[in-house]
Amino acid sequence: MEKTVSRGLLVIYLVILIWFVLFKLTFSIPSLLAGANRTLNLIPFAAPAIKNGRINYGEMIMNCVIFIPFGLLLSASFKKAKLLPKLGFILAFSFIVELLQYIFGIGATDITDLITNTLGGFLGLQLYDLSNKYISSKNLDRAIIVIGILLLLASLFMRFIFIILR
Repeated sequence: MEKTVSRGLLVIYLVILIWFVLFKLTFSIPSLLAGANRTLNLIPFAAPAIKNGRINYGEMIMNCVIFIPFGLLLSASFKKAKLLPKLGFILAFSFIVELLQYIFGIGATDITDLITNTLGGFLGLQLYDLSNKYISSKNLDRAIIVIGILLLLASLFMRFIFIILR
């Protein structure tokens, strides 16, 4: 039962992640594409956002943080898979999202994003393995599922409120 729910949460998480990264939480894809801005940075950590004359590391940290649940849910969903295949899947997913950003001219395609996204997923994988040493797999999976559902409901509620207040 936990495996089915965690895999369902993983799919929902990936859909929301794609919506977040590619479409910037907008409902209007044509308006997003109308402002197409295709940029490509292949030098790692060379072009962090600069705000008020200072380097803004917030985007890199946010990229890392939003991919931590990916590693957690992947570990909860596919226990028998080894670390490298799971990490490879995270890397491939991030690469495809960055490639789609470039193809559609949505935002900036950046090697730093690929690195920080993969690092976040890796941290999630490691966090699961570390937690699993102290918490039974069944209890850990249940905690991830409950927290995942609560975060999903909270984000949907916040999005709903945002739409109403607009």
